[in-house]
Amino acid sequence: MCTSYESNEYDRFEAFTLFAPPAFPYKREIYKDYVAPVFRRVDDGWQTTAATFGMVPRARIPSHVRPYDTMNARAESIGEKRSFSAAWSRLQLCVIPCRSFFEPNYETGKAVRWRIGLADDRPTSIAGLWRAWENPDGSVSLSFTMLTVNADDHPLMRRFHKPGDEKRSVVIIRPDACEDWLRCRSTDEARSFLQLYPADEMLAEALPLPPRIARPASNDDDPQASLLD
Repeated sequence: MCTSYESNEYDRFEAFTLFAPPAFPYKREIYKDYVAPVFRRVDDGWQTTAATFGMVPRARIPSHVRPYDTMNARAESIGEKRSFSAAWSRLQLCVIPCRSFFEPNYETGKAVRWRIGLADDRPTSIAGLWRAWENPDGSVSLSFTMLTVNADDHPLMRRFHKPGDEKRSVVIIRPDACEDWLRCRSTDEARSFLQLYPADEMLAEALPLPPRIARPASNDDDPQASLLD
C-alpha cells in the first residue's frame, strides 16, 4: 500500500499540457490528509484542484468508528467497497501528479523506505478517484485515493511490502494518457487502464527518512516543507 509520495515540484508541470500548474501551497512529501494537487475533468474542461490524500479524511470518520485508511483503493474490489464504489460508478476519476512514491523494502530483514519513480526521472502521475465533501460553512472540499493492482509477478514491485503479504502497485498514468483516462465513459473502459507499468522503465532506490533533529526546522531543511509559500 502506498501511503506517501513525492509531489511534483511547481516548475515540473510542463509535461501536463492540459492542466494549469497548481496555485496553492502543498508539501514536498504527501501523507494522509495532506493537501495535494489533482487533475480532473470538469464540464468537459480540465481543472487542477486541491484535495486531501485519503478518500475518507480522518476528520470525517465518526468518533465511535475505529480509524481506517483510504489512501489506496484495490482495483479488484473498488466497485464493492463503500468508501469508493460511488465515486467509481460515477467515474470520478482523477490524475495525481507526482515525481515518485515510497514503499517499504524488507530485503535487509527490516523495513527500509525506497523511492520509486521513472527511470529518466521525468514527471509522472498516478490513477485515482476523487470525492466531494460539504463543509459546515457550505463550502466543498475534495479528497482522493490511489488505485492499486496486484504486483505479485512484477519484477520490481514484488520486492516491496512485508514478506508473505500480497504485493501491490499504484497505477502509473503517462502524461500523454491523462486525457484518455479522464475521458473514460464506463467502468469497463476505466479498468483497461489499471495495468502494471513496465519495470524496465522504472527506477527504485533506498531512501530512508533522515533522523529527526530536536530543533525547529526551517523550510530550507524540512523534508515536509511547502513547495509554495
